[in-house]
Amino acid sequence: MATIVQPHHPQRHLTLPALRHLGPNWYASVMGTAIIANAGATLPTQLPGQRVACQVVWALSALVLAVVLLARSGHWLHHRDQARAHLLDPAVAPFYGCLSMALLAVGAGTLMVGKDVIGEPAAVAVDAVLFTAGTAIGLLMAVAVPYLMVVRHKVEASQATPVWLLPLVAPMVSAAVGPLLIPHLPAGQAQESLLLACYAMFGISLLAVLLMLPLVFGRLIVGGPLPLALTPTLFLVLGPLGQSTTAVNQLADVAPQAIGAPYAGALGAFAVVYGVPVMGFALLWLALSAAMLVRAARNGMGFAMTWWALTFPLGTCVTGAAGLARHTGLTAFSWLATALFVALIVAWLAAAGHTLRGLAAGRLLPRQA
Repeated sequence: MATIVQPHHPQRHLTLPALRHLGPNWYASVMGTAIIANAGATLPTQLPGQRVACQVVWALSALVLAVVLLARSGHWLHHRDQARAHLLDPAVAPFYGCLSMALLAVGAGTLMVGKDVIGEPAAVAVDAVLFTAGTAIGLLMAVAVPYLMVVRHKVEASQATPVWLLPLVAPMVSAAVGPLLIPHLPAGQAQESLLLACYAMFGISLLAVLLMLPLVFGRLIVGGPLPLALTPTLFLVLGPLGQSTTAVNQLADVAPQAIGAPYAGALGAFAVVYGVPVMGFALLWLALSAAMLVRAARNGMGFAMTWWALTFPLGTCVTGAAGLARHTGLTAFSWLATALFVALIVAWLAAAGHTLRGLAAGRLLPRQA
């Protein structure tokens, strides 16, 4: 009897069905992990072993970034139809801004705490690469996603959610982490150019967010609470608030060596004059979002990847409060930064723990196409 040889179908092994469901929202797990290291390193009060803990978390964020980048590459390689569908889906497309912020967050952590592990020259090189790539992608998505929303997506005002802010916040992250590289540039034109470029990206993001935020708040007032699974995304509004406060304080730190008098003094004053009111509004929004989150939990809100929205935005408020503590000398801002950091740790533990369990159980990335 002749032996029947089954044909070999390599494509079955290459398509990796689980990757079909891996959207750009997974970069939020990188952002949420990296911000712990970055925020922990900026706290006014440093406990014994805190620096080492931040280094461990930074290394973890770099590992997660590498894994997600590889997985997303596989997604685009083997599931291009789904990748294109994501771009045309108004609920998913804004998450493409997360790629930029993931690169920027890990790059900043490399220079802030990773330099103790890999050395400062290597850390500067890594951050320069990630900052350049993250900034380019962020500026691209800040234009491309709103363009798609106008000409391809069919959206109504009732569909507005804080997720729409994601591609608009990415340039603000560049503005906040760019100052880390300024001291490593040649004095003069190079430093001043990057400083002013960061202020330009600060303006790009801030004005775009100010255009979008009324739509989000108006939808809440008129349309009522968000669906339970989307309730954590209310915390995304904290992102541009905390990150812009962080940006103006970080830029004020390096302004004296990059631009000098009389602008350096004015920029230092601007950090406080802008940062304090915005931090006040951030705390108001935090209280509102927390109340809505408690309501959703009581109504049976289960875990979703939107829980990662509780991490990175909260972390930007930590770095923003820490910056205000430096420039005002007020211990109140130091205590605020510490309290927000504790809340950040709790949020990260909840999001990371449920994500790992969901992956292990096959609920988050189904293994069937």
